[in-house]
Amino acid sequence: MKNVFLFGECMIELMSISQEKTRNIMSQSFAGDVFNTAVYLKRTFSDINTHLVTAVGTDPFSLAMISYFESEDIGSSLVFKSANKIAGLYSIQLDAQGERSFTYWRENSAARQIMEHIDDEAINYLAKGDMFFFSGISLAVIKPEARAEFWLLIDRLRLAGVQIVFDPNYRPRLWSSPQEAQQQFELALSKSDLSLPGVDDFEQLFGMTSIEEVSDYCKPFAINELIIKNGAQTILTIVDGDVAEFVITPIENVVDTTSAGDSFNGVYLGARIQGYSVKGAIALASQAAGFVIQHKGAIVDKQAYQAFIGALT
Repeated sequence: MKNVFLFGECMIELMSISQEKTRNIMSQSFAGDVFNTAVYLKRTFSDINTHLVTAVGTDPFSLAMISYFESEDIGSSLVFKSANKIAGLYSIQLDAQGERSFTYWRENSAARQIMEHIDDEAINYLAKGDMFFFSGISLAVIKPEARAEFWLLIDRLRLAGVQIVFDPNYRPRLWSSPQEAQQQFELALSKSDLSLPGVDDFEQLFGMTSIEEVSDYCKPFAINELIIKNGAQTILTIVDGDVAEFVITPIENVVDTTSAGDSFNGVYLGARIQGYSVKGAIALASQAAGFVIQHKGAIVDKQAYQAFIGALT
């Protein structure tokens, strides 16, 4: 069986379900870009061993989070427990179009200290994997002084033949400056075998507004498989030099776009690991993301999702 390791942060998620003048009733769950990707990969391709690499605390929320990982059949052997930190928390606000905004509380997040837990034993375990996935948020959350260790980890995994996958997920508030993020993203792109950039992220960080600009920017990095997403419009793929463009069927009933990119990434990566063509993987991932954004929350009901995806596969 194939083994995929996803490196990043899972957080406590709060979403308003009923708001009145004097109180706001919220539902609580767990989510985070890398975790969301892992969930949709595993739910769609149950025979791929999917592992999360993160750190949590020993508080009740953190322990419930680990139980949730296990309920989704996501490996937790590299989910480390910090004695003095806790899981991060965020809340989601949705507008009438289903677009979201976030408020974060992650200063004491255990995931910021993840590199303190990555020793030679953990690296040797990761080096036996087939794919290692991380995002721009994964990079931002790591303490700046620990990033050099992270890049050494990436270099060791590359030497071991592990496929390195990067999603340039950009959140301005997580970085001290755009220049810091640009420098780290360029390092990530230079070390990636596969990358899944979105035009919206590159517009915020680099001022690029088109697929062509993002493609031209990424060319010098010689990424084997480049999947450029332009929201609900088109996807440009450049795989081993072959260029193709795919038109996405728009979804009319958009409820919540929180996990649009994450669900696409998880299904696309799983499909490629399972031998799908680029075209087939794009089609399946786009349909999965289209289903997810018609539901509230980052992680949709498991039974409903598997019934949907089962009808496609």
